[in-house]
Amino acid sequence: MKTSLLLSVLLLPFFISAQSPCEDGRYRDMIFPSFTLESNILYGNNLDYNGLAQDLFLDIYRPEGDTETYRPLIIVVHGGSFVAGSKTGLDVVPFCKDFARMGYVVASIQYRLGVPLSFNLAIPFKNAVLRGTHDSRAAVRFFRRDFAENANAYGIDPDKIFIAGSSAGAINALHLAYMDTEDEIAQEVDQSLPGLGGGVEGNSGNAGYASTVSGVVNIAGALSSLDLMQEGDAPVCSFHGTGDSVVPYGEDMLTVGGFFDIDTVYGSSVIDPRAEELGIDHCFSVQWLQGHVPHVTNVAYYDTLRSISSNFLSHLVCPEIELDCAYRTIDIVSSLLEYSSSEAKIWPNPASTEIHVQAHSPKGGSFLILDLTGQRVGSGLIKQGEQVISLDGLPNGLYLLQLQDERGLKTLRFHKSAS
Repeated sequence: MKTSLLLSVLLLPFFISAQSPCEDGRYRDMIFPSFTLESNILYGNNLDYNGLAQDLFLDIYRPEGDTETYRPLIIVVHGGSFVAGSKTGLDVVPFCKDFARMGYVVASIQYRLGVPLSFNLAIPFKNAVLRGTHDSRAAVRFFRRDFAENANAYGIDPDKIFIAGSSAGAINALHLAYMDTEDEIAQEVDQSLPGLGGGVEGNSGNAGYASTVSGVVNIAGALSSLDLMQEGDAPVCSFHGTGDSVVPYGEDMLTVGGFFDIDTVYGSSVIDPRAEELGIDHCFSVQWLQGHVPHVTNVAYYDTLRSISSNFLSHLVCPEIELDCAYRTIDIVSSLLEYSSSEAKIWPNPASTEIHVQAHSPKGGSFLILDLTGQRVGSGLIKQGEQVISLDGLPNGLYLLQLQDERGLKTLRFHKSAS
């Protein structure tokens, strides 16, 4: 009797560890009713493109009431053409909330923005990609450092860290996953410029810890070269609209606002077969006839993103779950429905003297106009319904209009021309 009891006690840890962490729908379905949010945690710092010191912050979403302390982590990177966007933007916040309710720890990160104006924008944009990638790597290292030095305050599994990005954030995420040697950095990038040193890893903080990830969720992103992907690299799950005019769906020229050529890049429709060729696990959800990041305003496309991403990630967390790239119904309503599903609109575009903005928030909000360097060139309050914004005093060129209300941040692009 005593022997049997002792044997049971000794074997108990084995049975606990043998139990799949994905049982009962964890990491696959929204099993937690809510989440907690801890905002503006300092994770690193570096010099911006002007050579000025910039602190870097992230927000952490965790399942409320969860007793698990060894959970997979998703780093989420917002879009905004490397000159705008926010860790609280509409392109990332619903994703963060919903995956926290599935049991993940999710971190939405800030990264250095700004592209100095130049006759040749290719090099400044390549610099911006490297800065963003350096910052994302520092965020990954931040959590591994916390695990090792701070008793794992955020309850993560350092061997199961994933990265997800939207638009520019997806370009960022893909380069973090696949640009892993010094000679893969674009030769045009001058690493002696402010904030660009440190090779692949960069100098944004938390040195000495690995920045590798176990998988990528690519939402309308692209790579500078398919050769960056090699056998044994991280699995990738991609979402891309066939009519995307911002980040190419396939191999094509990346432009700013459709007016300024940057460089040839390789979108999701060529990333996916490259993964197949290399034997890398992959999923690809083609968003037929859709433009750029339709998940931001269309609940159905967001629901598909949430469903297929959860299939993909749960397979990577628990390999006994077969990789399934098909849509699967998730019964609980998505966090996107907390926001208006009506898309904010801007017209005319291009514009000469004024733009009209159609906003849908009953409480109103505020707006910022940013130039390509990320500098504020206009601001004001905005009301529900149509509003006219004067462009007097703005030079001709491409601008970003950021609308901020209780739903979050929405970024629209417009071009000012002479007529």
